Formats: sequence, C-alpha cells, structure tokens
Amino acid sequence: MNVLAHKKWIIPFYLSLFIKKCEYICYVNIKLRKPLIVFDLETTGVQIAKDRIVEIYCIKIQMDGQEEHLHQVLNPTIPIPPEVSEIHGIWDKDVVGKLTFNDFAPTLNSFLGDSDFGGFNSNRFDFPMLVEEFYRAGISFDANRKFIDAQRIFHKMEPRNLGAAYQKYCNKNLVDAHSAKADTIATWEVIKAQVDFYDELENNIDFLHAFSGESEFFDFARRIKRGSDGEAYFNFGKYLNRRVIDVFKENRGYYDWMIKGDFPENTKAVITKLALASRNA
Repeated sequence: MNVLAHKKWIIPFYLSLFIKKCEYICYVNIKLRKPLIVFDLETTGVQIAKDRIVEIYCIKIQMDGQEEHLHQVLNPTIPIPPEVSEIHGIWDKDVVGKLTFNDFAPTLNSFLGDSDFGGFNSNRFDFPMLVEEFYRAGISFDANRKFIDAQRIFHKMEPRNLGAAYQKYCNKNLVDAHSAKADTIATWEVIKAQVDFYDELENNIDFLHAFSGESEFFDFARRIKRGSDGEAYFNFGKYLNRRVIDVFKENRGYYDWMIKGDFPENTKAVITKLALASRNA
C-alpha cells in the first residue's frame, strides 16, 4: 500500500489480533519492564514530514495486566485528502472543532509516560509520525524505548515468498529456489492454484490484471500516479500531487531536468508523452 492503502486493509485485522493476544498473555508470556502502549494512528497521508494525525487510539497495559484506553479524533489543521478519508472514514467535516495535536499533546504525553510501545507497522510509520507531531508541538519526546512491531513478527514468522506460496497453494516444496526454471514453473502452478483456491477470482486475464496489477501508476517506478480523475500526477518531489501537464506548462525546465536525470527510461517515456500532451492542451 500506496503504502497507506496496503496498511489500512490489513491493520485492523492483525492489530486487533495483536491487542487481543496481549490482553491474554501480557502478564504470562511477556515480561514487561514497564507499561506497554499498543496504539494505532489514522493520518492525512503517509509522508511523515508533511502529513498529520487525525485519530489516535492507545491501550496502556500496566505491569499487573490492567488496561487504560485513550481515544481522540484530532483536527489535523490541513485538509484530509478525499482518497484518504475513503480509507479511514474521517472527513474534514468530522474534525471541525476537534482538538489539534498541539492542544492534545500534553495530555497524550502524560498518558504515554515512559512506556514501551507496540503496534502494527509502527516502527516504520506510526511511531515516527507520532514523534514528528511531538516535535512540531514543541514537546521533547523520549524515543529511547522498546518497540514491538506485530507486522515485523508476522512477516518474519509467516514468509511471503514464492516458496511459501508454492507450499500454501500447491502443497509442494520449492526445490532449487532462485533458479529461473524452478521459480517460473512454480509461479505458473501458483497462479493456476490461486484461481481455483479463491472463489472471488475470475479466470480471465482482464480480471486478474485489474486485481493484481498496479493501474494506479503510469510508470513502473511509481513516479507518476493516476489520480481519481484518471489524470497523471507527480508522486514525488516538490510537485507532489500536482498534475503533470500543469507543471510542464508552468515549468518546462522540470521536464528537461527529469530527462537528464537518473530516472528509469520507462518513466522518461511516460513524461515525454505527457510533455507533448501539455503542449497541445
């Protein structure tokens, strides 16, 4: 997931499992050295330096197993993109009159204390985002803590590679993994088995392309994304989320910079077509 879409469909399920498991085993199998905060954030996007938190939920597990819950919807002070609201269900109208993070930061900081942290993909996203918000609020937040990331545990304990797929869908062990022949034969068998395994999958190329492809991008390097209007938008840099044709009209030099830069040839071919379209628009 856009890193965000991927994150949101899987997090509620696995994070809920993680939380429920913690409720059961925290004071049996996990030796806490201090309280543990299990938390999740909803945000305006996935760029830690630019985006803002719109919702936070925390469970604080005490040394004796007692829990405290804290929930707050926040006004991010910037617009929430509609495509993001479609994911987490929080719209601009829902945050009118809500506390900003700066308003809520002292209460949250007091609740968190010096606790350790747990979450799902929290090491890469949630915790860095939280720390960034505290910095902006002028609160020195101690990041010297222990972290449990349920996603990292999940990925390490449940491999997501061709060998694991071959075992799951075909009940076979992949011999000579990473040889082109063995991997290709296994991949074809996995594709056929997946179509039989899932009733939701249609056995035609158009459906499987739409289901497994990445039609939200114009280029393979994901530098140019497809907006909800079907138009091409920059997915990086100073013109992030700006329509490519508009940028090329305003700043022809940006096209020249990309053509001369270290971008894949596929991306250069895509922007060349868009640059030509900008001249005729």
